[in-house]
Amino acid sequence: MAQRLPGLTDPDYAAFAWARFRRVMRWMVLASAAIVAVALVALDNWYGPLDWITIAAAIGGFGGTALLAAALMGLAFLSSGSGHDEDVERID
Repeated sequence: MAQRLPGLTDPDYAAFAWARFRRVMRWMVLASAAIVAVALVALDNWYGPLDWITIAAAIGGFGGTALLAAALMGLAFLSSGSGHDEDVERID
């Protein structure tokens, strides 16, 4: 039988897992900022000077999409890595 992971009920492991999730999200904020910067430069080159609403929409669209994808994937890996996925199948 496979070794059971401690899960997020263990305070030490929960602190480690959430710290790892926050570290990944910090990197993804930097990556999202780079994505937004590249998108704004590209839009400015293709369409000329951008209105403030276009800039806000690009920040929300490109940045929001990248951050939401990172958060959802990070939570999926957190759930899988902490043993929550296996707890669903366990019958007590």
